[in-house]
Parts: sequence; C-alpha cells; structure tokens
Amino acid sequence: MKGYIPDNKVEEVKNRASIVDLVSEYVTLKKAGRNFVGLCPFHKEKTPSFTVTPDRQMFYCFGCGEGGGVFTFLMKIAQMTYPEAVRHLAKKTGVVIHERISQKERQEDSRREQLIRINETAAGHYVRNLVSPSGKEALAYLRKRGVREETIKAFRLGLAANGWHHLRDFLEKEKASLENAEQAGLLVPGKDGHLYDRFRDRLMFPVEDLSGRVIAFGGRIMGAGEPKYLNSPESDVYVKGRNLYALNRAKDAIRRQGYAILVEGYFDLISLWNAGITHVVATLGTALTKDQIELICRYTTHVVVLFDPDEAGRKALTRSLELFLAGNLSARALVLPEGLDPDDYVRAHGSDRLLELINGAPSLVDYYIDHVLGDQGGFEKDRDSLRKAVAFIKHIEDVLDRNLFIKRVSEKLGIDQELLKKEISRARPAITDGSAIRGVHRAEIEKLEMDLVHLLLIHPEKIVPVTHASILDHFTNGDLKNFGESLLKSAAAGLQHWDAVERVSRLGPGPIREGLMKKLMEGRPFEEEKILDRLIVDVTRQIRRRWYKEKHKALKMDIGKAQEADDADLCSRLLVEKERLLREEKMLGI
Repeated sequence: MKGYIPDNKVEEVKNRASIVDLVSEYVTLKKAGRNFVGLCPFHKEKTPSFTVTPDRQMFYCFGCGEGGGVFTFLMKIAQMTYPEAVRHLAKKTGVVIHERISQKERQEDSRREQLIRINETAAGHYVRNLVSPSGKEALAYLRKRGVREETIKAFRLGLAANGWHHLRDFLEKEKASLENAEQAGLLVPGKDGHLYDRFRDRLMFPVEDLSGRVIAFGGRIMGAGEPKYLNSPESDVYVKGRNLYALNRAKDAIRRQGYAILVEGYFDLISLWNAGITHVVATLGTALTKDQIELICRYTTHVVVLFDPDEAGRKALTRSLELFLAGNLSARALVLPEGLDPDDYVRAHGSDRLLELINGAPSLVDYYIDHVLGDQGGFEKDRDSLRKAVAFIKHIEDVLDRNLFIKRVSEKLGIDQELLKKEISRARPAITDGSAIRGVHRAEIEKLEMDLVHLLLIHPEKIVPVTHASILDHFTNGDLKNFGESLLKSAAAGLQHWDAVERVSRLGPGPIREGLMKKLMEGRPFEEEKILDRLIVDVTRQIRRRWYKEKHKALKMDIGKAQEADDADLCSRLLVEKERLLREEKMLGI
C-alpha cells in the first residue's frame, strides 16, 4: 500500500542521510565545537539558538523548543507528510523503495502528493512542447532574448500550446486525474461545465519549492495581449507569499556571495542567471511578504533589492523597508538608470556593469530618506510630510533601529530629534512587557520524572523491570506518565530498539517535548551497566519519597480540617490511611 514503507528501508534512509547536509539546504550553519548552530527557521531570532548535533542525528532550537531528526525537520520545513519525507530522502540518498500503486491506493494518496505529481506531469509536457516542432517560435523568442540552452534546461522552461485542451487531452491519455489538475489550477471549468487549459500559447516557468518539486506555474505571453503574465492560483501546495522563485537553485550561491539579489519578474531572474549572476530570487506576482523575508533569512542577512523608479516602485520600497527592518535584514536599494528593468539592463550593459551598480547600492534606509521622504520638502513647514515620517517610523519595533532611523531623518531633513521622538511615542501603542508573565501557563514538569523517562527512552532494555515496580503510579505529571506507559507498551510488545529523537518529536508541542529534546541533545549520560542501574534505583527511590511526602502533607491538612469540623469518622479514616502509607514506605525501604 502507498504510504507503507518497510521499517528496514526507513532505517536505511535515516542511516544514510546526514542531518547537517539536510539542514544546510535550508539554514546557514556554522560549526561550534562538535555541533553546528544557525538562526532557527521556525521562529524569528537575532542570536542563533538552533543547534544541529551530527553525533545524534538531531536538531533542537533552544529558543522555540522545536526539535527532531531528519524526517521531522523535512516534514516541518517543507510541509511534507512522513511518507513524503522518507521518499524524498530515499531519492537523495540512493535508497530504492519498491512500491506498486493500484488505482484505489493512488486515490488514497495525500492531496499534496497528488497535486505535486500532476504539476510535475504538466511540467514535462510543457518542456516537450518547447522542443517539438510547435515550439519553434517560442525557442526563437528565447534565443532572441539571449537565453542560453543550459538556462532553458536548468529552469525547465516550457510551452503551453495554443489551444483550449492540449494539456487536458494529454492528461486524459496519461490517465491522470483531471480533478487534481483543476485543483492545481492547470485546468479551469468553462461555462459549459467542461474543463479547458488555463495556460494557452504561453512560455511556461515552473515554480519549484525548496526541494525542487513543481508547485505552480507562471505563463508569459509572447506577443500582444493581456495579461502579460498569468500565474497559478493558490492551492494546497502553493501559497505565493510563502515562496520565492528559484530560491531552491539560488540558495547555495547566496551563501557563497554573502547576499541575495531580489527582483520582481521571472524574466528578470532568468536574464541575470543567464548572465552568470545566480544569487538571485524573485517574488511571485505579489508584494514582498514577511514569510518571504524569513525564507531569505535562512541563507543570508544581506539583500539588494532592484526597484522600478516609478511611483509603484516607491510604494514597494516603503513596504519592503518595514519588513526588512522587522526581519533584521540589512537591505540595499538599487534603481537602475535609464528606466530599465534588470532584464533589459543586463542584456544591454552586461553582468559586470550590473554588479558594479549592485556593489555601490546605498542602504535601503538611506535611499528611503533621500528619495522618498527627502523629495517632500522641509518637514518643519510641511506637517503632512512629518506625519508621513512618523507613520512609518512608529512601526519599527527594534529600539536601536528606530532611534538610528529617527537620527538619520532628523539630520537629513532638519527636524528636531526630540520633537520627532515625542510624535512617534505618541503615535506608538503602549507595549506591555510580557516577559514577567511568560511561562505562567507552561506545565510544571517534575525533574526527577523527566530524568527517569529520559533514561528509559534511551535504554529500552530497562523499561520492563522498572515499570513492573509500578513507579509510573507515583508520577505526578499525567502527560509524562502517559508517555512512560506508551514506552512500556512498546517494550512489552517486544520492541527492543527505537529512534528516541523521532519518538519524542511526535509528542505535541509543550514543555515535555522541549525537556526531553534538550536531554537528548546532551547525549547518553551513562553507558556502564552498573552505574546506570544504580542511577535508576536512586531516581525511582527519590520519586517515591517525594510522592509519599506530598501524600503525608495532604493528609495532615485533611486531618486538621476534619478535627476543626469535629468529624470523628473522617478523622478515623484519614488516620487509618496515614498508617497504611507509613507501612508501605517501611516495606519499600523509603
């Protein structure tokens, strides 16, 4: 059945995969002793707290508590299911997984896999169209624009033929699901209820995710007509504001160069890549988003943005600056001369000249002050301009960035710095420091119980004798007790070995998963059998001692209340219970 992968194959994939190599595809890591550290891709941070431990094939973020192994990382970072993650890593590591998929099983496959599969099928169809006789004009168009054969192949450029149902007929011939093709946005229903091709007579640009899988398309018309670009709608596998065109291809070059170039269009990017500038990504027909900023931050903290010189470009610059400041990215702005876009400029002047302009580009803050705020006139006389500056600066959350921005604006435009600060303070909402109450709702985890569960997790052979002593009955934390019981059931069923990291990563978010992940990062505390046995005996004794101590404390309070209420019967029962507990303690040697 699709979705079932033999345990020995899963283990083989896991043994062959390198957690450092995998994470490095998405996060810039630096060596720190035996570990590697970087900025966490799962939450915003300025100081690296995300740690990868190759010895234990696991990752853990000390900031947000996310952690796990190779499969967990891929599931979270690329939104894959568990079987998808295993299959993806199997392909990368050369592990062959033989699967026979019946029609029924194909229908039961995950929606995401189905949409990616139909997109990949369509991409292959478009590529074949481009190199067929019907693609002669499209190829001539690309060559006229100077696009090299290697670039065409690298980006899987293709052609949607000029007709209403070329793709639909192809998919029907391949016995592919037309419903999935409609869900992916490849086909659209007409007024007569029949499906027809969304993309017709267009040059096709496949949009790939960070794993190189096709999740959407952009189609460019080659002659007159509107719209110039037609993009796939959003789907279960594609949200345009959460992806960047060609990031999967550019990420290594971005790391090497130390910065990313951000452009608007597909052809802008293709032309730069074609000219040898490969550390470039593009937005996907939308204004820059916070999610896209976070994607860039995985690979660099420096970016050069190429803007259009018109009013729309200025507005985009303003929106982008707010996001870059909030994302702790150092950004520079470049508006190309002669009103040219990157595609036209690099073809007219070459890559060397463009890189010279990029290297000399001013900071985005300076460009904004000089060309957006500065063009408005003196702020002391123009209250509207003052309000414009205040409206922007009030959104800068970082205090240092905000004060530096205030200083630069006041110097450039002759505005009194204190006046500007007062106006901004008045405009900013009151911010409550939540640090004092942070963690109030986190469950209190008993350290001794956590220690014992950790020991049993990494030494499964000790579970049955320990749990047969009923130590779990003396746990005060219900969630830890439940997890311990799940370990006991697995061990009792004959499971002698398991992946502790993957097992913990399947727990729900919270202090138990965070605590166990931290302990797993620390490694195996004791390997020697005698020391381990003594440690387990000592911890179980302390857990029982603490449990009985709490019971006696509660009984003492209950007895006092019963005496105050003059309830002799209740007092008698409570005293009997106290004697029973004392006998148990004596028998257990506590």
